[in-house]
Amino acid sequence: MLTYVLRRAGQALLVLVLAYTAAYVLLAALPGDAVLARYGNPDLGLTPEQLEQIRAAYGVDRPLVVRYLESAAGFLRGDFGFSVQSGAAVSDLIAVNLPATLTLAVLGLGAAIFLAVTIAFTATYGGWRWLRRAFRSIPPFFVSLPVFWVGIILIQIFSFQLRLIPAIGADPVQSLILPVATLAIPIAAPLAQVLMRSIDEVRERPFVAVVRARGASTSWLLWRNVARNALLPTLTMAGLLFGELVGGAVVTETVFARNGIGQITAQAVANRDTPVLLAVVVISTVTFVVINLVVDLLYPVLDARLRTRASARPARKGAVR
Repeated sequence: MLTYVLRRAGQALLVLVLAYTAAYVLLAALPGDAVLARYGNPDLGLTPEQLEQIRAAYGVDRPLVVRYLESAAGFLRGDFGFSVQSGAAVSDLIAVNLPATLTLAVLGLGAAIFLAVTIAFTATYGGWRWLRRAFRSIPPFFVSLPVFWVGIILIQIFSFQLRLIPAIGADPVQSLILPVATLAIPIAAPLAQVLMRSIDEVRERPFVAVVRARGASTSWLLWRNVARNALLPTLTMAGLLFGELVGGAVVTETVFARNGIGQITAQAVANRDTPVLLAVVVISTVTFVVINLVVDLLYPVLDARLRTRASARPARKGAVR
């Protein structure tokens, strides 16, 4: 088990290094100079010597390899540099905006999982055939909905038509309802599809027929036998989809005018603020890798067969020797 954990942790660290390197190289390869784009406006009245001093202060006049190594060392210390647009420390911008985005992402993922489980179990164990068919058609419909369109429609219905949630001046709880729903609806679709397929496959396995023949009730089969085996592929999909929450947060926070990582990312793209973009990419990658590492480590906990295989490998190698 320890070897499995170390191997997964090493793979996660390698992914982080490769993602950081790729993001840095791609941002450095963008045409133009972000510092000149910000300070090169003649209306600012800066002389060429002053522009060179600003470029030196941001370190953009140094070779790419030197900048890469200095940036990597700074990231290891928690120093993300300074924003080209505002001049503020990027770490301060992240610290101020990250909690709001994490709250939105966690609530969105939780709502998506709840919605997916409800759809999948109703589609497979619903009391009426027409109800099961109707719920099976919901995930393909949800997949086709763009995030920005979902947000606009929810605002139109619940804020302007029904007047249940104020579009302006909502309290902190009310202001989270529509953004969380906007994130949850598109993400719930693939989760529900995978869970329905897994339930259908597990229900056809021989051990389920054996348990049913022993007189087990439907609820016992569902929660004790079917659900636990069917949730493993869904757990993997949930870990993968968590990375999409960052992209969804950019759109959602823009549509609902919420402060967060998505908002500063949109501003950084518009202003070519590469230090902020690099920090956002790294933080998103760290979150994605950590979530998937946790999912990988949960697999042996949920599936005893994986624990048996992991413990049997060293014994098998020793026997061969």
